[in-house]
Amino acid sequence: MTEVNVLKQAREASGLSQAALAGLSGTSRPTLSAYEHRRKSPTLGTAERIVGEAGFDLTIEPRVEFREILRERGRPICVPNVLPRLSLGRALATVELPLHLNWSDRGRRYDLRDRQQRARVYEVVLREGGPSDVLAYIDGALLVDLWAELVLPPSIRAAWSAVVDGPPSPTAAAS
Repeated sequence: MTEVNVLKQAREASGLSQAALAGLSGTSRPTLSAYEHRRKSPTLGTAERIVGEAGFDLTIEPRVEFREILRERGRPICVPNVLPRLSLGRALATVELPLHLNWSDRGRRYDLRDRQQRARVYEVVLREGGPSDVLAYIDGALLVDLWAELVLPPSIRAAWSAVVDGPPSPTAAAS
């Protein structure tokens, strides 16, 4: 996986040139170039100011890590510690699943805006996919919304339930 330079990513996403963003953020163009090419490191405050002038915020997101849950038969189930989130464009894209996921219906395209097609993709990915597939196709909020409707083997449902249902609320535990 290649490391992403957030300053360059924000600048390019905003459509600004280095000179334009440097001017907006009170930084020289050579300094911004040095930040983008990792010849210099901005302070967190400087990075926040530059990214802000490009129209973005620096945020902290939980790291998605996977653990394997062994089951009696078959492959282990890979479950994340937190539900992954996808950008809106990726969460509602039209996708063609790779052969290792969709070997029986090769070439079929799924419109993730359609609830039934999204449910089918989520069922396939949760049954057959690994961590990279989960990160590519599963949006946590949409998974929670579909969870009760998904047709899954009991072992997969049980393995994923803790992360989908979340920890019990303090009020539920006190009842």
